[in-house]
Amino acid sequence: MSKILIVDDEEKIRNVIREYAEFENYEVSEVSNGMDAIVKCKNEDFDIIIMDIMMPKLDGFMAVKEIKKVKDIPVIMLSARSEEYDKLFGFELGIDDYVVKPFSPKEVMARVNVVINRKGKAKSIQENDTFRKKYIFDGLVIDMLARNVFVDKHKVELTPKEYELLVYLVINKNIALSREKILNEVWGYDFFGDDRTVDTHIKMLRNNMGIYRDYIVTVRGVGYKFEEYGEKINE
Repeated sequence: MSKILIVDDEEKIRNVIREYAEFENYEVSEVSNGMDAIVKCKNEDFDIIIMDIMMPKLDGFMAVKEIKKVKDIPVIMLSARSEEYDKLFGFELGIDDYVVKPFSPKEVMARVNVVINRKGKAKSIQENDTFRKKYIFDGLVIDMLARNVFVDKHKVELTPKEYELLVYLVINKNIALSREKILNEVWGYDFFGDDRTVDTHIKMLRNNMGIYRDYIVTVRGVGYKFEEYGEKINE
C-alpha cells in the first residue's frame, strides 16, 4: 500500500484529499505546516507528498527544499497562485507536478496515480541492463547507472524531471518528438498536461548544459530532439 503525506493548513482540504486517497487504498498521513512535514519525512517513508505552498511556520517551497536534502520523495504542489515564476521555482526544487486551487480532488488523485506509476516504471527501467550505460557526447557525459550528468568533467545538478527529460531525449536521439509525446512519456499524462511545462523544462535543461545546450534542437512546429554528434559507450 502506497503512503501519502498531505501537508496543508486547511483542514477541509486535508479531509477531502484523505477521503479520495483512502478510497483508492492509499495509506494517508497529514500535517498542517511545513515544519511538521520535515519532521514527519525524517521519521517515516512516504511514496508521495501533496504539499500546499502558503502555510504557517514554514512555506511549502522551503519544506520541499529541506525534505529533498534527506529523501527523494515525489511532490505534488498545491497553490492558490498560478504565476509562472511560482511554478518555475517549484520545478527547480524538484517537484513533480503543480496544481492550482481550487482543484478537483479526482484530478489530484489522477496526478498522484501517474506519479506513483511513473516512479515504479523508472525503477524497473533503471534495473534493466540495457540502461546500464554511459552516454558521451563530446564533454557531455550521462552516467545512467549513477544518474549523474557531467559537463566538461563538472557534475551538473539537475532536478529529477530535468534528468528524466534529458535521458528520454538521448534515448530517442535524432528523432523529432512532439511536446505532447514528451509530456506523455516523461510526465506520464497528456490530458492534464500543459505544453509550456515541456518548454520550461527544456529551457532549464539547456541552461544547465552550458556550451552543449545546442544538442537539444527545437523542431519548429513539432517539439524537440536531441541531435547526436558524439558517440555512445556501453559499460
